[in-house]
Amino acid sequence: MAAEAELDGEATQGKAKKKLPIMVIAGAAAFLVIGGGAAAYFLLFSGSKDAATEEHAAAEVHHEGFIFNLPAMTVNLKSDGQGGGFMKLTIALEVASEEVMVEIQPRLAKVVDAFQVYLRELRKSDLEGSAGIYRLKEELRRRVNVAIYPAQIDSILFKEILVQ
Repeated sequence: MAAEAELDGEATQGKAKKKLPIMVIAGAAAFLVIGGGAAAYFLLFSGSKDAATEEHAAAEVHHEGFIFNLPAMTVNLKSDGQGGGFMKLTIALEVASEEVMVEIQPRLAKVVDAFQVYLRELRKSDLEGSAGIYRLKEELRRRVNVAIYPAQIDSILFKEILVQ
């Protein structure tokens, strides 16, 4: 019996030794197939993203905006119980073309008036944090576009903001 068990153990070990190289080869082959597929994917598809990104960047480089500087404004802020304060503001308008700049010039008084009326209703608390400044920027942009309609500006650029 012991001899039979010993023979069975040796046979099992022999089979395991034969299966081990086959498993290593199969694992290596699977690794190469998966790795090759991943490499092919990145090579094929990352190149097209780079080309699209380069085209988009080239389009942005060719976009030339024009800057229209407004005069500096100083306004009193509305009192919020602790006293009012004031704000000094220097703004530039970004426009797409010189034609829009020409259209803004005769309407500049309307733009400044729209700004003054809005800014005098603000409190210091309205201007706190980046969210307050963002809301200010968007509201001023909307008011400029109303004042110079049908022309439109692209964005408001703050050159100086001082709140006391």
